Formats: sequence, C-alpha cells, structure tokens
Amino acid sequence: MKKLLNEISNCTVCKDFLPLGPNPIVRASKTAKILIIGQAPGTKVHKTNIPWNDPSGNQLRKWLNISDITFYDTTKIAIVPMGFCYPGKGKTGDLPPRKECAELWHDKLLSKMPNLELILLIGQYAQKHYLKEENKITLTETVSNFKAYLPKYFPLPHPSPRNRFWLQKNEWFEEHVIPILQQKIDKILSK
Repeated sequence: MKKLLNEISNCTVCKDFLPLGPNPIVRASKTAKILIIGQAPGTKVHKTNIPWNDPSGNQLRKWLNISDITFYDTTKIAIVPMGFCYPGKGKTGDLPPRKECAELWHDKLLSKMPNLELILLIGQYAQKHYLKEENKITLTETVSNFKAYLPKYFPLPHPSPRNRFWLQKNEWFEEHVIPILQQKIDKILSK
C-alpha cells in the first residue's frame, strides 16, 4: 500500500489540466473498514492537504456521527475521491473530477483494502462509476433506494452547503436515512 500511495502522490498525468497543479489527496490503509468516495478536493483541501477539511466535511462528519479523530484515522476510514486533485472552477462550482484518477488508481487501491465493509458513494460521479446500470436516473432516486445497494455501498448526496435546498426538499433523508447510516458506521467502527 505504501508504494502505491507514493506512486499516486507523484502522479502528474493531468498536470496540463489542473489550474493549481497536481496535488493528489488520498488516504488509505490495508486495515480500513470504511471507504469514502467523494468527488474531488476543493481549493481549501488542495492548500491544506487534508481531505474534507471544509464545511462539506463538517456536515459529512455530522451525518456519520463521528469525530475528526475517527474520520482521519486511516486504519479505520479510507478517503479516495473520484478525482484526486482540484479540477478547477466551473460556472456553478468546481469542475467535475478528472476521469483519469478512477481509471488509473481505484481498482489498485481497492485491491489493497481487503477489510472494507462499507463504501460511501458521495454524489453522482461516485454513484455512476460504482453502481453502473443499477444507478437510478436521479441522485434522489438513488439515495432513496439506498437499501438496494447494501451491504456494500451506501449512496449519499454531497454534503456541500450548496445542497441545502435538496436537503430541505428531501427531509426524509435526514429523518430516515441518516439514522440508518449512523447505525451502520457505529457497528463497523465498534468491532
């Protein structure tokens, strides 16, 4: 795993397309039980080298009901975004994650994490990639049908403050889905 993570940290495949240059943000270990697959780092994460070190991360940790210490304990939780580097700014937010990362690195990383019990798929990019034809047409449909993807995957919306309207419109998510997510996380981490 150490050799693979070193290779990833030195990756420059997308350097010509990255406005802030390559800075792959990935955390993983052979003992990780939970894998978080999000989109791509934002500018704050790019600068600090700490994944989910922003308001989205604060919300995600609330959803999971875990502390920062547990969240960043790579022996328990791995963090592997769809795109490892900040992709740049688009019209309505950050650009989509670069596709090269998942193609080059995801299978290699997953093959070195034999203890994974749950993979959180955060946002449409992760859900489309991993759920393939079982992914529903909309994120709302996919998330509301989360039980169909268990025990391996748990699809979630992105916890970004930009999604506050989605959360307000879909109150069932925090009322019914989050308690089940928290139970699963607690059960896995308490072993």
